[in-house]
Amino acid sequence: MTEAVFRETAADPRTQAVPLSHLSLELGHLYMEDFEAGPARLREHFAQVRPWVEAARAAAAARTGGRRPRISTCFLIDDYFTRFSTPAELVPLLLDEADRAGLEVDYLARESGCAVAGKVPVAEAVAGRIVESPPPGSYGNRPPAAQTGWLANGERSPVARTPQAMKTAAAWQPPQETAARRHSVFLDVEMWSEDADGHRTWSCPFLAAVWQLGRLGLLRHEGDPVFTPHPHPAGGFPDDWDELPALVRLNPRADPFAAYRTCSVLPNRFLPVEHAVRVVLDQIEVDRAALHQVAERSAREHLDVPDSVADRVSYVFYAGP
Repeated sequence: MTEAVFRETAADPRTQAVPLSHLSLELGHLYMEDFEAGPARLREHFAQVRPWVEAARAAAAARTGGRRPRISTCFLIDDYFTRFSTPAELVPLLLDEADRAGLEVDYLARESGCAVAGKVPVAEAVAGRIVESPPPGSYGNRPPAAQTGWLANGERSPVARTPQAMKTAAAWQPPQETAARRHSVFLDVEMWSEDADGHRTWSCPFLAAVWQLGRLGLLRHEGDPVFTPHPHPAGGFPDDWDELPALVRLNPRADPFAAYRTCSVLPNRFLPVEHAVRVVLDQIEVDRAALHQVAERSAREHLDVPDSVADRVSYVFYAGP
């Protein structure tokens, strides 16, 4: 006689694994004003990007010990802060200029998808995983990041207050970076702002941090991957950005979107933004099951992947126009 055993579904947590390339190579992250400047601006961008793409590919090949590296390329379009033109007009222009430079975009992503992907509030979920690193000697005298929307990499300067009678004012003290090397490089990152109605607008650095986590294959929602590539839209690209999936696979032969490491080739105006990204990544409690899956797979492939998520991210910054 066989006895039936009933168990709660939640008793068996499941985290779906994602296929991984060796490198996710970002060919650009431009704003609408870049596209508004016309084809010449895109042409200039890809001409600047091309030599660094070759260098990134060579570095990835060296890390794989002579084996053919799996490398996927991606491009992020800002449709979150501003909307310009339509996918039907803009995306073919982008792909034509990339092709002119001898580059192929495997995956196209919308920045608004880093805020909400489908019905998943991605940015809000990542914000819920912030674990602030308390600076040495701090006593909780500042509101938490979840309340203020600001995240620092150290101790802020104390706020000067009017002293009480018979007491002298406290002396000014400089901010202090938690992991400073001799001297501090202190950074305070605004992760979001809110209007009078409480509507939250996510900042560019915070959305870029979400983007990096997605490219590293570390985002999950109820165990499922958040950024799932959709095939190239049949019949061409839509006229409305909201009708375009958050992530589109343009090249059916492309290596996997997510990767052990990422590299982004960007204009140097993104340098402060990406510094802020690292501050955010250093204080995110990443899904442990997803991290474990990456560690197991990299070990089977005999690949060295840094323990720190932020150290899996690299950049090339070129001098912009």
